[in-house]
Amino acid sequence: MAALWLAGIEDRPERSAEICITEIFGKSVTPGESAAVGVGLHPFRDPAVSEDFAAVPLPIDVSQFHRYAVDWNKDRADFFVDGDRVRSCRRPPSYPMQIMLAVFDFPEESTGDDAAAVPWLIVDYLRGYAP
Repeated sequence: MAALWLAGIEDRPERSAEICITEIFGKSVTPGESAAVGVGLHPFRDPAVSEDFAAVPLPIDVSQFHRYAVDWNKDRADFFVDGDRVRSCRRPPSYPMQIMLAVFDFPEESTGDDAAAVPWLIVDYLRGYAP
């Protein structure tokens, strides 16, 4: 899985929600054709944020570069892939967030014939804007 998300800085426990900009599991990818791109909100310990997450099927080849983005304010978060809005969520967190980027491996999901498979993620650039 490759993921890009914003996480609350947790200077107080309730400032812990996440804005998931993209989450792509390898098992959701049809190579060269499509992928389910997860976007949305996870509240964790923030009672003001509701769980609002979905994996949106998109006709993209994730082996190529794409732009994953979120534009948010206190009322709404709009999620974009290559400039196209793919989803919106109401009432995202409005406190300071930190950006997180990671690639994950799930060895427990191995079929036993994929020992050579190594997860990797290539990032061209990250860009952020503040109001």
